[in-house]
Amino acid sequence: MKIICIGRNYHAHIKELGNAVPAEPVFFFKPDTALLTRNRPFYYPEFSSDIHYEIELVLKICKVGKNIQTRFAHTYYDKIGVGIDFTARDIQDRAKKAGLPWFTAKGFDQSAPMSNFVPKSDFPDPKDINFSLRLNGESVQQGNTSLMIYPFDEIIAHASRFVTLRTGDMIFTGTPAGVGPVRIGDVLEGYIEGEKMLNCAVK
Repeated sequence: MKIICIGRNYHAHIKELGNAVPAEPVFFFKPDTALLTRNRPFYYPEFSSDIHYEIELVLKICKVGKNIQTRFAHTYYDKIGVGIDFTARDIQDRAKKAGLPWFTAKGFDQSAPMSNFVPKSDFPDPKDINFSLRLNGESVQQGNTSLMIYPFDEIIAHASRFVTLRTGDMIFTGTPAGVGPVRIGDVLEGYIEGEKMLNCAVK
């Protein structure tokens, strides 16, 4: 199982971080040790002082695929969940300034809290799914898939050009605007269409 993540997939988030709009999907990986399930707490790591939350919809791949055509991509995932892409922003910023990879800023242990998955058939239109994040009860991020630069099918097709997708793989599909820091004692709640899917306490 691998975790594939797309970066810079919402214009408002790109703007808030001062990044350039990509000409094609931008991908990075998280290792399987990043996965945090069953609403377990996230323990703030000692190597960073600026961990940020990023709420994202996550696709679960249901069959093996390579060089998938966009028109067939919808058959390669059958479930959708919500996850948090925790990012060590201080480490990422230093790496970006030096022109270095930022794997350690994204791929550290427990950096991918993940909800349970629900069938994609629960959502009539994959291009119109609302999702959100609350921090200590306050709404901080709200997104809709209609605002994606690259929709689900394009993400799957493009990723499969470079790596074979396998059953059980997960694809984080990008975060909307509103990212920010977390602190010990915070509680994060992830929602899809108003239904709470994820609860993550920071310790």
